[in-house]
Amino acid sequence: MSLDVMADRAAQLFTRCFGHAPRWMVAAPGRVNLIGEHTDYNDGFVLPMAIERYTLMAGDTNTRRHVTLHSSTPGETATFSLRPKVERGEPGWSNYPRGVIAGFQKLTKEVSGFDAVIESSLPYGGGVASSAALEVATATLLEAMTGLTLDPIEKALLCQRAEHDFAGVPCGIMDQFTSILARENHALLLDCRSRTTTPVAMTSPEVTVLIINTNTRHNLGESEYAKRREQCETAARVLKVGALRDATPDALMAARRQMEPVVFRRARHVVSENERTLQAAQAIQDSDWPKVGELMYASHRSLREDYEVSCRELDAVVELAQAMGAPEGVMGCRMTGAGFGGCAVSLVKTDAVQRITRALDRAYEKQTGRQARIFSSRPAAGARMLKAS
Repeated sequence: MSLDVMADRAAQLFTRCFGHAPRWMVAAPGRVNLIGEHTDYNDGFVLPMAIERYTLMAGDTNTRRHVTLHSSTPGETATFSLRPKVERGEPGWSNYPRGVIAGFQKLTKEVSGFDAVIESSLPYGGGVASSAALEVATATLLEAMTGLTLDPIEKALLCQRAEHDFAGVPCGIMDQFTSILARENHALLLDCRSRTTTPVAMTSPEVTVLIINTNTRHNLGESEYAKRREQCETAARVLKVGALRDATPDALMAARRQMEPVVFRRARHVVSENERTLQAAQAIQDSDWPKVGELMYASHRSLREDYEVSCRELDAVVELAQAMGAPEGVMGCRMTGAGFGGCAVSLVKTDAVQRITRALDRAYEKQTGRQARIFSSRPAAGARMLKAS
């Protein structure tokens, strides 16, 4: 669904819900991480790009000192008061915008009541940052309504805090930074310690990113995510470094006997993944696609064997893509996101997108009994205003 179609749908929905046209309309993209998984909370490097799938919000102020949000995806409405301050509540998805509104309340007294509708073309729970897109869309709408324009990094950190404090998800900074700072036709090399970003050109029209949603989500993610963060912190203490970002392969090997085997494997993934991410950024800049593909497959092996966050469905996608290989137009493939389901990401030749999509779709269903959702994207720009009147 194009942004124009989404905007028309949102405007019509807003008019049906509230009886008049919206004053503002904003859009924030999801993201796919090309490489650099589970490195963000270890102060490491990630290489995401924004995708051409969005969360869109259409809104206008009201005079009632409360907020009404209607989301077309679950078909639910959330209504809550701004007085004395925004609190957590139901439905669960509303906590993402609630947290952002609470953040703005700490910055300005100009947060008035408002009505908004939410449209999204992002698969929820697919590992493409649908929650961050909702947070960033909310923040962009509030900037328009309050006249308070935030520094992009301050805005990203406000959205991250909303996810921590209101949704209870201890996420890193990658998703929010990408949804705000991404540039069209560029990936974004993000240093999660310094919070500096370096655009990495992906201008070749011959290469397209394919996102394969496995349409599965195993109920291990939240508890296992926290466990892995703890294991990484344990490894950092053994190595006497502030974070695994500072560990070298040699230092890790020297300390191997001081760690439980599982802690060593977790650290080995993070240390090697940081190096792969930096190498991949350079290879993309150089249009060395065979090298990028090699690094993507190595990343998936590490996530499967050392970090143990893959699953049968993700492994099936990667194995099928690798079997097709360069002769069929597949350059590389790996799981993306936190794991235990969600999406895989693949770099493919643009002129082979349709053929690869059909082949992967058939083979995945035959092997797993599930249907995948597959879509392609070029690197997209970050959050933007679509309408202001």
